[in-house]
Amino acid sequence: MLFTLLKKIIKTSAGKTKFIMAFVGLSVALVLILLAIQIQANYNQLLHGKSNTDSTANFLVINKEVNNNTVNATILSNEVLAKLKEQPFIEAVGNISGGRFKASIESLISSFPFYTDIAFESVQNEFIDVNTKDWNWNEESNFIPMIIPNMFLDIYNFQFSISQGYPQITPDALKMMNFKVNLYNTNGQVQSYIGRIVGFSDRISSVLVPQSFMNWANEKFGNNKTTNPGRVVIRTKDPGNPALVQFLKDNGLTTDADKTRFSKYRQIVNVITNVSWVTGAVMLLFALLVFTLFIQLTIASCKNEIQLLITLGASPKQLQSFLMKQFFPPNIFIVLIALILIAVVQFALFALLKAQNIFVSKFISYYTIIAAVIVLLLLWWVNKAAIKKYIKGKE
Repeated sequence: MLFTLLKKIIKTSAGKTKFIMAFVGLSVALVLILLAIQIQANYNQLLHGKSNTDSTANFLVINKEVNNNTVNATILSNEVLAKLKEQPFIEAVGNISGGRFKASIESLISSFPFYTDIAFESVQNEFIDVNTKDWNWNEESNFIPMIIPNMFLDIYNFQFSISQGYPQITPDALKMMNFKVNLYNTNGQVQSYIGRIVGFSDRISSVLVPQSFMNWANEKFGNNKTTNPGRVVIRTKDPGNPALVQFLKDNGLTTDADKTRFSKYRQIVNVITNVSWVTGAVMLLFALLVFTLFIQLTIASCKNEIQLLITLGASPKQLQSFLMKQFFPPNIFIVLIALILIAVVQFALFALLKAQNIFVSKFISYYTIIAAVIVLLLLWWVNKAAIKKYIKGKE
């Protein structure tokens, strides 16, 4: 009967206004800190998730910045190549071998008149984004396979063909054509071969040939013995990594700015996420303080009733258990409401980003759930400590 009476007195002493203020303050703080954790989880998934992996963006072509100090001195030294391979944010480095001979290419079809001087490059097969059975060559081969950048075809179709009155051409039609490839030795003598385009690349903006052909042609037609590359291609999980961008800058290297332009945005997002963490943590601290004071003031208002229960033989453990049942369950409710709210926001974000072909999980991260459990345990400890301290003082 006395416990029932004490329960009614606690509700009256707590007051709806004080309870609502404590409830709202703790709820806002909890939502902020859990939201910061969920944002970080989404952030990591956007950067490293398999669904968001871009096979073009994750490969960067690196070379020295051309300026007054590096003109005619852009070959990458062994020291720079070694540094690149040592960086934790670079997974693999591939040398782009340049042709050391003069070459030209011309069309064999009168309706598609085409002639230009050309320079070939080659790279290890693992760095090529074209998969074709024709990508091999030896001295007995019928033709030289070539991969050209997609932008070359765009330049022809939307600029050159229009200005010269030539017909436009589709990728499939271009792959069916044979070209005459002229290779010149150091004495100016020319040898001609058949070449064929076997694929189109968005990764490396040069005309690629198999490594076996490049080694043979450089040996037979080459005009120097330079072996170090002027460019390399790297594979990285995160082309917008600020550490990668800073490394390139510190070593006088450059790459496609479009692929690293998100570095500054990354830093901004990092700051926003960290601010959310700090704000949520500070608000949670104040909310815990307010909730603790709320509990203590509420119990203090019932001191006579608590003293009576102790006088009548109620043990401190019984009182602590009873008071915990009065003050702790709302905390469970707050945590559940916060998780449900974040789950709804996460599902809405999933649907919104999916329409843009950007993918995050439709469910909240298990890190968020773990954090909620940890906060709930912290609230349980704060409640228990506040009640125990007050009851102990009444013994």
